[in-house]
Amino acid sequence: MEQRYISLSGLGRELLTPDGLNEAIAMLVAIAIALVIGRIVRRAVVRTQAADRGISAPWQTQLLEAGAIAAPYVVAMLLIAAARAVAESWNTPDTVLVFALRLIGALATVRLLVYGASLLLGDSSWVARSQSRITLLIWLALGIELVGGFDWLESALDQVDLLPGKSVFSLWALIKSLVVITLFVLGMSLLARAIERRVMAIDSLAPATRVGISKSAYFLLIGLGILLGINSAGVDLTALTVLTGAIVFGLGFGIRDITANFVSGFVLLMDKSIKPGDVISFHQHTGTTSDNFGWVQELRGRYVVVRDRDGVESLVPNQSLITSSVINWSYSDQRVRLRLPVMVSYDDDPEVALELLLRATDGHPRILRDPAPVSRLISFENYGMKLEARFWIRDPMNGVNNVRSDVNRRIWRLFKDHGIKIPVAQQEVRVLEPDARALHPPHLSGPGDADPRR
Repeated sequence: MEQRYISLSGLGRELLTPDGLNEAIAMLVAIAIALVIGRIVRRAVVRTQAADRGISAPWQTQLLEAGAIAAPYVVAMLLIAAARAVAESWNTPDTVLVFALRLIGALATVRLLVYGASLLLGDSSWVARSQSRITLLIWLALGIELVGGFDWLESALDQVDLLPGKSVFSLWALIKSLVVITLFVLGMSLLARAIERRVMAIDSLAPATRVGISKSAYFLLIGLGILLGINSAGVDLTALTVLTGAIVFGLGFGIRDITANFVSGFVLLMDKSIKPGDVISFHQHTGTTSDNFGWVQELRGRYVVVRDRDGVESLVPNQSLITSSVINWSYSDQRVRLRLPVMVSYDDDPEVALELLLRATDGHPRILRDPAPVSRLISFENYGMKLEARFWIRDPMNGVNNVRSDVNRRIWRLFKDHGIKIPVAQQEVRVLEPDARALHPPHLSGPGDADPRR
């Protein structure tokens, strides 16, 4: 049975011997040949993909890509294994070749796993963008583990007991448990994201159903990852009673709002009051206004992404949509009614003005004929009569201010052509001349101001 670790000092001593130098040369030659063959295979795959032009199934293209990735590693491992067989037949040491074989095998495994994760998450994921960095980081950690580089760290941290007493829970056990749990949670998170990507691509399901399945799978897998990580780490939960109590206490006060947002997100998914594609107005605005108006892009675990007509995406917490008034313009029917108020002078005929308001809505492609537009005389104000044009549209997601603008411009032209005046509020200021008697009352007059007739 082969050793679990290969001593770094022993590896260095063997490299200084003639047999070790021969092993190193054989290893370098095998790697060089593997790189050349890998480049040839890569060029052949690129030519095949260029000639294919989407004819083959996606899985065939992905299989070719995986073969191109694995080719240099497989060739290097075969050549090094052959060199090791020769060394064993000659009864010469093979420590360097064994170490190289393990390193290349670990690198090939990590590289293929990272490539598989990038396929599951899509080309736009952070895994797909950082495949080389992730592979190198994990491979270096595995290489250090192969030479026993973590032994000294383990022995040092294992001496620090975090819970003195009957139960032994060292600092190394804590770090090991956190690392194992993190790896399980990360793996389950990648799997959940892959499931979400596949489910969201199913057009036969309703958007709210797709989001509900995705979020349920995500939280279920994350919880499962935490439990599996704790079990794999071999943590004695009875030794963490105090720590668990502190965590629960912190959850109650520190992340109360985060928990409320997550629960509110599930409520939104269950009652389907807001779903992707809906047109909403929020921040407690009422009426058919365009302030804080936008389209629901996606429902996340903590917030809802709302995109307005300026291209700005607002991240609205789920709790705000549950506890505050929200106008869902497309909840049961996407048709909405718009109202355009306008003032006319008392010198004009209101019947003519009402007829012109109806004419202003004629022929617009987005204004519905059923129900038909109407015009109303609303009230008599201080400086004119208040009229209103009312009409319906069925596509508020295409904007409402553009329809308002079109109709208002036609109203202005029609009123101008027919001499209808739109009054503005005016105030009249009267300046009165002062009375001389008011400025000089008789009882305030002096001796010199006596009447000369007296």
